[in-house]
Amino acid sequence: MEIEYAQHASSTALRAAFGGPAEPPATVTTTVPREYVHKAALAEVLLTGWYRTGEDAFTVTAQWPRAHSVLRSRHGVHDPMLFAETVRQVFPLLSHAAYTVPFGHHLIWEHFSYAVDPVAGGLRAGLRPAEITLDIACHDIVRRRGGLSALSLRVEAHRDGFRLGSAETRFTSHSPAVYNRLRGAYADKEAALAAAVPVPPPIPAHRVGHKLRENVVLAATRTPRRWQLRVDTYHPVLFDHPVDHVPGAVLLEAARQAAHVVAGPVPTVATAMETRFTRFAELDSPCWVDAEPEADTGRVRVTVHQNGQELFTASVTTTRLTADAPLVSATRPAYARS
Repeated sequence: MEIEYAQHASSTALRAAFGGPAEPPATVTTTVPREYVHKAALAEVLLTGWYRTGEDAFTVTAQWPRAHSVLRSRHGVHDPMLFAETVRQVFPLLSHAAYTVPFGHHLIWEHFSYAVDPVAGGLRAGLRPAEITLDIACHDIVRRRGGLSALSLRVEAHRDGFRLGSAETRFTSHSPAVYNRLRGAYADKEAALAAAVPVPPPIPAHRVGHKLRENVVLAATRTPRRWQLRVDTYHPVLFDHPVDHVPGAVLLEAARQAAHVVAGPVPTVATAMETRFTRFAELDSPCWVDAEPEADTGRVRVTVHQNGQELFTASVTTTRLTADAPLVSATRPAYARS
């Protein structure tokens, strides 16, 4: 006890015994606060910093893990959906940190698109986490009563000197009072979660490019290329925190998985996606996912319906993934189509 007290009471004694604290490295990397990207789990925060480069221009940095429980690397290639999630985290970060949107306001997607370069090397997974730099231009900014109402982003991303890809998105911002009026009875998260439909069994995980069945968001139906959306509100990543509707990231994952099935059985990744969100996907009734190949484009068109109404559409470009040649573009004529 005396030794323990002496060590805590005297920094000189500590230095003499243990050499004192180490000199910090030239740079110290941390993630941004989880609240700024609307995540409950620290492990799901991908962004590491940001700074302003112009009036409505910014640079944001991110790190991709070598392994992720859902967005996993395969055949030495990072999952392109990590890029989609990185961009998704950018708009709450900039909303709160750069445009002073109060915490508690709701950000709603209108549309989102991304494309990653399948051959430049930015997607290669190595022996260290990938360090990503995103250059962002904000435009078509709408302000009401001094606060941000809507914003569009253009993103250009690089990694280790390679061009990684680009993305565009637009979202709107709503105060709690406005959001509650918009959602009505559905604004009650606890009630919405309690009313969620039972989760049906998944289709085989390998058909959608996953290893774990709990990460599959599609359930079989009797109609070809139609699935029921599996909405598992207890999934620790897809439902990182309580919500009153199906998160947009789940719809993106459904589009990716549906396109994977249509493009199969050769393993593929979704190297580009153009999406539009038109209605909320509620938790209390089934959502149906339909997918069809688009004629002459090599893409797959995915739509999500609920109660006879279209909620979400996506056009997905898939790229072949093999052990010998990690990426083979499905949209460049010099390579085989998937």
